[in-house]
Amino acid sequence: QYVPCGGQRWTTQSELAADDHRCEITELEDNLYVITTTPRVGIGQRGLLLRTDQGNLLWEPPGFLDEHAIERVRNLGGIAIISASHPHLVGSSIQWSHAFDHAPVLVHEADRRWIRRPDPAIDLWSDTRELLPELTLIHCGGHFRGSALAHWAAGAQQSGALLTGDTIGVGADRKSVNAMRSYVNNIPLPEVAISHIMAAVEPYSFDRIYDAWGILDSNAKPAVEFSLQRYISWIRGDVHDF
Repeated sequence: QYVPCGGQRWTTQSELAADDHRCEITELEDNLYVITTTPRVGIGQRGLLLRTDQGNLLWEPPGFLDEHAIERVRNLGGIAIISASHPHLVGSSIQWSHAFDHAPVLVHEADRRWIRRPDPAIDLWSDTRELLPELTLIHCGGHFRGSALAHWAAGAQQSGALLTGDTIGVGADRKSVNAMRSYVNNIPLPEVAISHIMAAVEPYSFDRIYDAWGILDSNAKPAVEFSLQRYISWIRGDVHDF
């Protein structure tokens, strides 16, 4: 990816706490909660806590956790599984795991080499994996070789929802989506990769997308098809108004 012009600045959980960082947890819809860190840490991604009757998924935990967040998550049913769309958004997965009885941290086999904190809690997976009832982890590739998303069949009032990180990113207009090899360096994906992403999500019903920063609130499946087909048209050179 890149290093900011000012360089990297390393920190610790205790330093962040001393600087008055805190976790805030709010409800997005029934059984789905967002976990944010204030002030912002790193790229400012949010975590998502998805509740089910058989256990909870912590998706892309932020890089900071505090006792308030741990207590609140416990009151919401704890954590059964931790996962993320790709290595950029794993956050403090291992620390969250240790705080919740060493809950398994799922990492796609194709991204094994990006593991920077080995731990017995890490569980390598591939293909498609049923996490919990009505909750499926789907391998899409693209942004990373192991990039994935979670399909929540009961989300969006039973219409289905995707948790995507930026495997499929919500557009600034909140009506479109995008997929890139590198968003910050503007490196596109080839048609074969875009087609693979489209084929991976096609069997699933979903009306809403939650990415690492925003929400595409409705008509998400047609938005994915339209946006990625438009992308393919441009990289093929089918569009001539440039």
